Amino acid sequence: MTRSSDLYDVERDAVVLRVHVQPGAGRSSVVGRHGDSLKLRVAAPPVDGRANAAAVALIAGAVGVKERDVELVSGERSRLKRFRVVGIDADDVEARLRQALAEADARVGEPRHRPV
Repeated sequence: MTRSSDLYDVERDAVVLRVHVQPGAGRSSVVGRHGDSLKLRVAAPPVDGRANAAAVALIAGAVGVKERDVELVSGERSRLKRFRVVGIDADDVEARLRQALAEADARVGEPRHRPV
């Protein structure tokens, strides 16, 4: 069965997320939506696959799977990427993405650098 949402497609055994990655940010986080993609900022630079690895780690944490369950399937050298996530069903991905987006919305307006 194949089904879709505006942020991902569901294949037989995986969810494929559409992601817009902004490398070289001050800190890594889910920041919201970018059209029909999940927008991530990653602190890693776009050098030697480091930003892609940081995006894998961030996605794994956001949806609650291990990093080995997240695979970059397209967009290696682009900001627009697709990541295949296994080990979780679409309903759980949907719920966890909603939570991550709600947390991102709650951070809007917070200062980027907190006083020490």
